[in-house]
Amino acid sequence: MNNDLEKLNPYPFEKLAALKQGITPPPELKHIPLSIGEPKHPAPEFVTETLISSLDKLSVYPLTKGTPEFRLAVSDWLTMRFHLQSLDSETQVLPVNGTREALFSFAQAIIDRTKHALILSPNPFYQIYEGAALLAGAVPYFMNCLEDTGFSPDFDAVPAETWEQCQLIYICTPGNPTGAVLDIATLQKLIKLADQYDFIIASDECYSEIYENEDNPPPGLLEACAQMQRHDYHRCVVFHSLSKRSNLPGLRSGFVAGDAKVLQSFLRYRTYHGSAMSVSTQLASIAAWNDEQHVKENRDKYRQKFQLFQHILGDVLPLDIPDAGFYLWANIQPANKGDEEDFAQKLFAQQNITVLPGSYLGRSSHGINPGKNRVRMALVAPLEECREAAERIKQFILSVK
Repeated sequence: MNNDLEKLNPYPFEKLAALKQGITPPPELKHIPLSIGEPKHPAPEFVTETLISSLDKLSVYPLTKGTPEFRLAVSDWLTMRFHLQSLDSETQVLPVNGTREALFSFAQAIIDRTKHALILSPNPFYQIYEGAALLAGAVPYFMNCLEDTGFSPDFDAVPAETWEQCQLIYICTPGNPTGAVLDIATLQKLIKLADQYDFIIASDECYSEIYENEDNPPPGLLEACAQMQRHDYHRCVVFHSLSKRSNLPGLRSGFVAGDAKVLQSFLRYRTYHGSAMSVSTQLASIAAWNDEQHVKENRDKYRQKFQLFQHILGDVLPLDIPDAGFYLWANIQPANKGDEEDFAQKLFAQQNITVLPGSYLGRSSHGINPGKNRVRMALVAPLEECREAAERIKQFILSVK
């Protein structure tokens, strides 16, 4: 067996299951899960219809590189969405089966094991970054994302010797769980650091299409490159998915795009890895990437739920609506005498609502765990279910004060 498997930490939801074990919540209260970021809005009908009508394509072996039509649809969408001057669909785009598998496998293809390698990531973070680092033979280095830095990594605080050993950095913008968005200037600062210290930037942008201000969509890494006249996107790769954007988590459809040289190596890895996307899925995905109306309607639904939570809970639990994403990164300390685990456990026991302790999404780094005294609430349930959840959470907070 691969000894590196022993280095993997339990997944956050394993810890959450253990925390809830042995507790029987009130049976008369329907369980409302706010712990996992699985969209519950309906999948677009035109996408499911396209998928059904193309099931005959299941008899065809798909190419790892994908069809020209898929790559062109992605290239067109990226060019439009992020104001790119050009993007070569032949060399700068690859389909992936959701960003989860791609974020993990990317590190396996990128890391040079003959050298001591660091992989940097935000803290708190999507745990795939850590697992990818450990199984690639690298060492994770965590950059704390705290309130005083706008919940974004402070790249200026990273020592030069750390940058010198960095081969890959994962960024998540908009951030999971904080919703923080890296601006163009910060992204360009990171690009310059990548040039100086010779590392690759992997930008996880799967929440980029869920945002608060319709007139101010989050920028992306390729957009930052384009504004530097860096149209080869050297050292830069972005990861996007239909899971959150289009309520299609079960389709397992996404893409990577950016530096052609990096993607050429990644394609070689994936050809052996055996992760080709079915032609049926590609056709359904093309339909989704070609439509923006359903995405705007999706954003409207999340805005309603954020406003609802803030209205109901504002006087007992201060909540800041994030710039993007569908999570509330709530500081429970003013509303609770215990810590985040105590809050989550008692909320489940009393109100049959599941939230995720923030410390499960972070690691102790530089003396602190940035998830301490915070919980993540995923506002993915339908509006009325979210309303009921907010009312129950308020009742719980008032009962423990």
